[in-house]
Amino acid sequence: MIAKLSGILDSIGTDTAVIDVGGVGYLISASRRTLEALGRPGTSVRVVVETLMRDDRLQLFGFADTGERDWFRLLTTVQGVGPRMALAVLSVLDPTAIAMAVAAQDKAAFIRADGVGAKLAARITAELRDKVDAIALTPRETAAPVAARPDVAPSQTAPRDDAVSALVNLGYGRSEAYAAVLKAAATLGDDAAAQALIPAALRVLSP
Repeated sequence: MIAKLSGILDSIGTDTAVIDVGGVGYLISASRRTLEALGRPGTSVRVVVETLMRDDRLQLFGFADTGERDWFRLLTTVQGVGPRMALAVLSVLDPTAIAMAVAAQDKAAFIRADGVGAKLAARITAELRDKVDAIALTPRETAAPVAARPDVAPSQTAPRDDAVSALVNLGYGRSEAYAAVLKAAATLGDDAAAQALIPAALRVLSP
């Protein structure tokens, strides 16, 4: 199994790239984010690779980092999300944005991806919610999804949920509101009430 490739970028297409490794050209499928990070043909590149066997042939999917690859793996566990759809999501949302969207149950964020409708977006957020540690996320954390924490009491998340809902009602995007509330909670403490979180989050959103 191929886990990474290091070589010279030979060519780049709409959703693929060819990497020359010792005179052998490897075709990888990749997100727009990864393809943009590769740069111009002729430059040295390195990508993390997920190797899949499909239709009796190997397919290589390349990623800018392990965080993107890990989200690719997790996204493809959702019913109706294949490798191409996962790449479409990763083309519009980086790992941090996906984590925030799942934690905030922000279906609108996933609808931005080509081919993702309202029903599939709802399925993605619902099926991944229990696989990601939303409580542990902060706006500065990125990379891989973290296993859910069953030890977190619902009473600790209810004030945050109420604060997020209040900010969404004020016109802020759900993921944006969720990130601001998490940052406010990090300052005020886990037991902060919604009444305290809302103004603190608003200060984060309007520095």
